[in-house]
Amino acid sequence: MEHLFEFSFHNPTKIHFGPNSFSKLGMEIPKDARILMLYGGGSIKGNGVYDQVIKVLTGRRLIEFGGIEPNPTIETLSSAVELVRSEKLDFILAVGGGSVIDGAKFVAAAALYDGDGWDIVSGKHIVQEALPVGAILTLAATGSESNAAAVITNATRHEKKVYYAEPARPRFAILNPEVLTSLPDRQLENGLVDAFVHVCEQYLTYPVGALVQDGHAESIMRALKTLADTYAHRREHSWCQNLMWAANQALCGLVGAGVPQDWATHRLAMELTVLYGIDHGRTLSILQPWLLRETIEAKRIKLVQMGKRVFDLSKPEAEDTIAAIESMYRSVNMPVHLRDTEVNDPQAATRIMQALREHGNAALGGHANLDEAKTLSILQAACSV
Repeated sequence: MEHLFEFSFHNPTKIHFGPNSFSKLGMEIPKDARILMLYGGGSIKGNGVYDQVIKVLTGRRLIEFGGIEPNPTIETLSSAVELVRSEKLDFILAVGGGSVIDGAKFVAAAALYDGDGWDIVSGKHIVQEALPVGAILTLAATGSESNAAAVITNATRHEKKVYYAEPARPRFAILNPEVLTSLPDRQLENGLVDAFVHVCEQYLTYPVGALVQDGHAESIMRALKTLADTYAHRREHSWCQNLMWAANQALCGLVGAGVPQDWATHRLAMELTVLYGIDHGRTLSILQPWLLRETIEAKRIKLVQMGKRVFDLSKPEAEDTIAAIESMYRSVNMPVHLRDTEVNDPQAATRIMQALREHGNAALGGHANLDEAKTLSILQAACSV
C-alpha cells in the first residue's frame, strides 16, 4: 500500500562537536545570564569536565545543583525548581547524560508554571514557555541534547512517563567525544543499545517507501553494529566520536520524520526500571527481542530488510534478524532475559503487567495490534524464571 508521508521538521539546537567544543560554551550563554548548572552524581568532578566548565564561566552568576538521578525524579527536580525561583535564575545548563538533560528540560518549564509540576509530565499542562536550556553531553545514549522529549519518574507514585516540551529543547549542545573515554563499560554498553533501539522504534514497522529515512536509519544501525563488533577499541577517540554522533542522530528527529513509529519496547521497558531499578538500556535489550518475536508478522518485511542491510545476512528470514540483534546485545555484555540480571522474581511478569494496566499501557495497539494477551506473552517470555 502506498504511503504518502507528510511532516514538518525543525531542529534549532546548535551542536558544537569535537575535542575543542568546550571552548564554545562562553559564547552560547549570555554574559548577564543567571545560571543554574545541573549535574548528576559528581562524576564530572573526576573526569575534568566540571573544571573546564567552571573555567569558561568564571565571573558569571552560577549556582550548582547536583544529585540528579539516572532516572530523574520529580521530587529531586522540584527542589531545583524552587532554587531557580528563589535565586531568580534565568538559564539552565545541563552537564551530564540524558537524565540530567531531561531534568533540565523539566526545571526550565516548571519554573514558569504555577501548578503541580506533574501536570507537565502527565500532559495535563502543555508547555508554552520555558527558560533557555543548554547542554554539555557527557554520556552518549538518549539524544536528549537535541530533541524536545524528556522522561521523568514520580517516585511517590511509582510512575515513569515521557513527554514533549518544544520550548525546553536545548538551544545548544556541546558534544566532546573525549569525555566518553573514561566512562565505565556499563554506560557505554547501555548507550550503544539505547541508541540502537531508538532507531529500531522508528524503523521496524512496515514499508512506506521512505528511502531517505530508511537509509539514514540503516546507516546509524550499521555504525552501531560496527561499534559493537569493535568493542575492544572502545577507549579510542574514533570509537567514542562515532558512538556520540550515532546516538545523537538516532533521536534528533530525522529518522522518524513522516514515517510510522512503534515505541512499545520503551513503553514496556519503563516499568522494569521503576519496579526493579534496572538500567534503561538493559531493560530494552531484555524486552526487545521477545517483543519482536511476538509481533514478527506485523514487522516481518522490515525485519528482513534490516537483516540484509544492517547485518549483511544473505537470505535472511525475520527470525534470523532477531537472532542477530540478540547476538549483538550479548557481544557487548547486555542481558537478553531478566534472568541475566540480578533480579530473581518468579512474579515479575505479573507485577509488570499489573503496573502496565495501572498506567494504561497494557494494550498499546499500534500497527502490530499489541493487546493485553500479546503484552503478557512478551513479559512471560522475557521474565520467566
